Amino acid sequence: MERALLVGAPLKRSNDRHQVGEHLEELARLADTAGAEVVDTLTQQIDRPHPATYLGTGKLDELRQRAGDRGASLVIFDDELSPAQGRNIEQTVGVRVMDRAELILDIFATRARTNEAKMQVELAQLEYMLPRLTRMWTHLEKTRGGIGMRGPGETQLETDRRLINHRIKVLKERLQDVLRSREVQRASRRREFRAALVGYTNAGKSSILRALSGARDVFVENRLFATLDPLTREARVGEHTSVLVTDTVGFIRKLPHHLVASFRATLEETREADLLLHVIDVSHPAWEEQRQVVEEVLADIGVQDTPVLYVFNKIDAVDPAMLDALRERARNEKLPAVFVSAVTSDGLEPLARALADRARRERPIVELRIPASDGKMLATIHRDGEVLEQRVDGDALVVRARVTDALARRLTRDSETVPPD
Repeated sequence: MERALLVGAPLKRSNDRHQVGEHLEELARLADTAGAEVVDTLTQQIDRPHPATYLGTGKLDELRQRAGDRGASLVIFDDELSPAQGRNIEQTVGVRVMDRAELILDIFATRARTNEAKMQVELAQLEYMLPRLTRMWTHLEKTRGGIGMRGPGETQLETDRRLINHRIKVLKERLQDVLRSREVQRASRRREFRAALVGYTNAGKSSILRALSGARDVFVENRLFATLDPLTREARVGEHTSVLVTDTVGFIRKLPHHLVASFRATLEETREADLLLHVIDVSHPAWEEQRQVVEEVLADIGVQDTPVLYVFNKIDAVDPAMLDALRERARNEKLPAVFVSAVTSDGLEPLARALADRARRERPIVELRIPASDGKMLATIHRDGEVLEQRVDGDALVVRARVTDALARRLTRDSETVPPD
């Protein structure tokens, strides 16, 4: 197991300086997810990153000393390093250096299960790697080249660049095919009410999908980025009312932009949803920052106009007084919100009611006049719709019901439509 030393160096004028402890705690969880043991942390508030080494000379010397004393084989920075900064820090400290973005990419690579997820992660890794190739070939620096005497390192570097650029092109073409395939799948579901679970990683999205749908095949694990592939399941949320709920990849602070770009095909599920269920782990001390991170990523992928329902999760782990204050705050701010727990017997009832209400609003109300003897059509309406009113009019029945678009078209084609009052 790698022994890792974590480095946090927030800017003095940024809000991050007040949360450096929480940020390093999250970085430690990322390191643990990747399979590293954290042996120490180092922090420094800086005016601006040093262009060559990110940290100042004195702090870099301290980092080298700490790494040696703790037997660290890996140094992980909480912020993204430039290729030159990473190379220079490695030369000074004498151990491998990686930044938060590279660590997240590594975790995604180990979590990818389907071909789609593997392609998305590989594309993000290659785009991250391309400007850093020179750093990866430092073991060949002793070979000096001149005019007519190019060293093998330089030759291999150019070869690698060509190969990587070709592979990036191939992956992008394949992911475009995936995007088109997903569009066909979504088109077949457009008549159903669709909700997409979004939120910070480990907020409990998969637990909610599993409990709401009753599907035991939904993978749930108390780790970061347990879910990479979108998973859609039907959830019965009321009598005659069901919705399609899709679980999506979780977000995190400083999510690598290459990764967001690569997962656009997956994130299209959020753009096509009728409702976004923004799941928030209300038991986490930094839940407000996490909420902001998710909203920024959603804005980045162009999801601004879709209605949002805030799902404050894990209320079983929150002090009752704090929960009451949060409910009052949501009322005052007029936030569309429900408060749930995926681990208690009736903890998701508020969410189920909210989904049923939203789904009903999307279903048209039709009024049909059918022969009293047509028991088959009457049974269909009662089975697949929500009957609001039923009365006798001569030798016919007049039924007022809320039904799906598809059922409404079939019923109105096979019967007489009465204009609603």
